Amino acid sequence: MSPARPATNSPAEPLDPPAPTAPTGPPDGSVVRAVLEPAEIARALSRIAHEVLERNKGAEHLVLLGIPTRGVTLARRLADRLAAIEGTQVPVGTLDVTMHRDDLRRQAFRPIAGTRLPEGGIDDKIVVLVDDVLYSGRTIRAALDALSDLGRPRAVRLAVLVDRGHRELPIRADHVGKNLPSSRAERVMVRLSEVDDTEEVRIA
Repeated sequence: MSPARPATNSPAEPLDPPAPTAPTGPPDGSVVRAVLEPAEIARALSRIAHEVLERNKGAEHLVLLGIPTRGVTLARRLADRLAAIEGTQVPVGTLDVTMHRDDLRRQAFRPIAGTRLPEGGIDDKIVVLVDDVLYSGRTIRAALDALSDLGRPRAVRLAVLVDRGHRELPIRADHVGKNLPSSRAERVMVRLSEVDDTEEVRIA
């Protein structure tokens, strides 16, 4: 009788490789953090509304002009708060600055949102320009140029939700929702529910 052959173990089946982990955050690996939530945005606009009324000693002669896109939404919200506080509806319009930008040569094709002035125009009015983010100041310079083609306001003031610094022109906001220190490499993103279906300010 021949000796039994020793049992041999077949090599173990290799394990399936782990499923790849879905990347999180932006593809460039930068970290995204929220700096303003919906309640904080609402409080910032309420504070700006009170500041505007205090400086103007009421709502008389005020006109709000939003700079597209999100500046228009903010201007409408600001008008609602002014009406709730003062009981007076402040006229709201839009001011497109596209054709007055100084970077048209680098990006010649830009959508034009159109300028719509409220009835009564801007002559001898206190015009409050409203925008979402103040950065280099070049958009506001373009807004001032556009405004000069439309009339002669008594005064022009600036209200922004976020001032992130890095000015390249001598322009300063009169009313600021939040001063946000940032580097030039970072992006500040304002999202408003009327435009973006979400509500926050993020930096990445």
